Amino acid sequence: MAKSKSIEHVAIIMDGNGRWAAERAHRRVWGHIRGSNVVNDIVEAADEMGCKALTLYAFSTENFSRPQEEITTLFRLLKKFIKRERKRVMEKNLRFKIIGDISALPEDTQKLISSLERDSMVNKGMWLNFAFSYGGRVEIIDAINSFIEKNPGEQITEESFAANLYNPEAGDVDLMIRTGGDQRISNFLLWQVAYGELYFTPNKWPEFTKEEFYQIFEKVSGRERRFGSVAADLDYDQTSAQAKLNKELLK
Repeated sequence: MAKSKSIEHVAIIMDGNGRWAAERAHRRVWGHIRGSNVVNDIVEAADEMGCKALTLYAFSTENFSRPQEEITTLFRLLKKFIKRERKRVMEKNLRFKIIGDISALPEDTQKLISSLERDSMVNKGMWLNFAFSYGGRVEIIDAINSFIEKNPGEQITEESFAANLYNPEAGDVDLMIRTGGDQRISNFLLWQVAYGELYFTPNKWPEFTKEEFYQIFEKVSGRERRFGSVAADLDYDQTSAQAKLNKELLK
């Protein structure tokens, strides 16, 4: 599988766990348990494809309105993942980070997070970010307040704003995938996804596979990303004709 230079940061909204479980007459928490097993495969696939960063939307600020049993299960799954995958993170040279407010997590889980974040910072490989108790609007507000606190009276720029995001090293999102069929970004990485390619798959997270990830990656890698400009291969006649049309429209 060829690596892509155009896709460095992949973000995934891991949606559909509860619906997947309900379709099989299981409780919603069963879907989250099954879905947690998919994470390892996708982390491995993103690393194989040469990604600089992979950010997974695990728990949003809005998810606190869900049943307590589901919230508790998600907290436990995060703790279990960190304990189970610590060795692999270090062996694979990954840099682990949680973006979001982890203050509601149990203290022992917070310590596990801090320890793995600190120890993995010496690594040079892919950023593995988990968005937990995360909201895109809150991140934007926090970034602005952080800048103001450090630079009172100064005017903020796009560059200085971006430098105050939760993980500026990860950079802008090149590809955002949402599983489960819904076609919205749900307050996820609002600033970073400004020019990202979006891909929505009907498959729910527990049934998402490395093979589908590879297929999406290849398909999106072939898209032309113009970032607001015109296509690079427009010939002179096309460009001249467009210029004349623009001139007429502005009269």
